[in-house]
Amino acid sequence: LSLWPENEESELKEEFIQLLSNPKATIYLAQESNQFFGFAQCQLRTDYVEGTESSSVGYLEGIFVDEKYRGSGVANLLLKSCEQWAKEQGCQEFASDVELHNSQSLNFHLKHGFTEANRIICLTKKL
Repeated sequence: LSLWPENEESELKEEFIQLLSNPKATIYLAQESNQFFGFAQCQLRTDYVEGTESSSVGYLEGIFVDEKYRGSGVANLLLKSCEQWAKEQGCQEFASDVELHNSQSLNFHLKHGFTEANRIICLTKKL
């Protein structure tokens, strides 16, 4: 909920339960003693991923580290775990996305070797 506060806890719980049984997805946790303070969730995407040339592509769906632990290298370890998992699944490319206003996340991605592929604004309309 700290990463996706617009969601309901019950919805996220159900989504993550489903992810745990999905062989095309994985979740890594950061823990100290009995306290979880970070996670990264990645999965394989077989549809078109902006800026990539192959399929399947490993995709960082979300990464979060509690403020107290930021700057300690934990996010880097979580990201590396996701990238290694994607390699083990046969992926040659790894991707992610960032909300346009989230400069902190963009800086994290750029610092860790991602290159910007495109910027878009998604639109919807009720029919």
